[in-house]
Amino acid sequence: MTNIWKLSFVLLTIQTTLGVRLRYEFAHHRYGDLQRILAETHAACPDISRVYNIGRSVQGRNLTVIVFSDNPDIHEPGEPEVKYVANMHGNEVTGREMLLLFMQYLCNSYNSVRRVKRLIKTTRIHILASMNPDGYEIAARRGPDNSWMSGRENVQGIDLNRNFPALNTIAYRSDQHGGPTHHIPIPDSYWKGNVAPETEAVIKWIKRHPFVLSANLHDGALLANYPYDQSKDGSWQSYARSPDDAIFRQLASAYADAHRTMADSGCDSGSDFSSQGGITNGAAWYTTTGGMQDFNYLHTNCFDITLELSCDKFPKANVLPTEWRNNRKALLSYIDQAHKGIRGFVLDRDLNPIEGAVIHVHGINHDVTTAKDGDYWRMLVPGTYTVTASYNGITRSKQVTVFNGRARILNFNLDV
Repeated sequence: MTNIWKLSFVLLTIQTTLGVRLRYEFAHHRYGDLQRILAETHAACPDISRVYNIGRSVQGRNLTVIVFSDNPDIHEPGEPEVKYVANMHGNEVTGREMLLLFMQYLCNSYNSVRRVKRLIKTTRIHILASMNPDGYEIAARRGPDNSWMSGRENVQGIDLNRNFPALNTIAYRSDQHGGPTHHIPIPDSYWKGNVAPETEAVIKWIKRHPFVLSANLHDGALLANYPYDQSKDGSWQSYARSPDDAIFRQLASAYADAHRTMADSGCDSGSDFSSQGGITNGAAWYTTTGGMQDFNYLHTNCFDITLELSCDKFPKANVLPTEWRNNRKALLSYIDQAHKGIRGFVLDRDLNPIEGAVIHVHGINHDVTTAKDGDYWRMLVPGTYTVTASYNGITRSKQVTVFNGRARILNFNLDV
């Protein structure tokens, strides 16, 4: 009996030390089970997670986010914020299940996997596993036998990935005439249109947090798709290069290369991008208007890409373990990208933080701005850059060389 107690104590100690507290469920989860996993994950890791709602769907289901950080309640000055969003098309479900597994993995691995601990201690990670829970419930009634389109839209018949403010035309016009292609205001006319409550909730969420990096997870292909999504000439397929094309390509490749199959396999002739390393410019694939990734980039500081995770929109549950093995490392590797480029603070003459200072990288017509603590993050590919911080007509420039490792720190003091 003594030996049994000793063994139980050792197993309990291992479980506590390694954080192995949550059982991975390779199954499809309806709304009630999704909420259960969120609650169980937070209960298992209360010190590094919080659960909060950003709004409700048309039918009143919560749009629930879990956030991971060593200080999950607050934005820590200098710490980048990253988000994952899945299931905005209700019948595309692999991403939803991957994010449920990923949140459990972060909790389980915090005390045992050094990389996970480092990311949680240096990043605030927000996970919205389902943006379209009503559409999911429609698709889930038939499960893997669901049609290609049933449940895609919300219950109002709105495609959520065509429902965001379409700012591209404004950006393209500005680019031609030397105007800004960043922080473009939402036109008043947008709110007079048919804006889904799910879309409105996500817009307010995006504006509430200083997100640096994001990805939205879809199905129906196998690739990483980066801005712009809307073609510049009105054609169906035409490469629409953003000012940050180089870093977007790096972001997309970071996920595709870390994924077990994305970089060297595809689905069919229309969506096989293995010859391009599993990545594509959105408009070069096909043009879309009102998408979430372009809105993130043109309205905020957030760089967002679209991840197509599976050729099958609603795969059978028995393939989910394989999909998890395919995506686990890539989900971590992508978050790492928030720590590339440059970062720092902009302070006034009294060393007070300046909110809203503009960070301009010479040669790139897309600026970022400082958050309320004067902190900023600017992802860049390796190279030497001249960077200017400006506020109320006061400017200061510095030169910096960016390497492939952690972000270089570049602080500014402005005489204001």
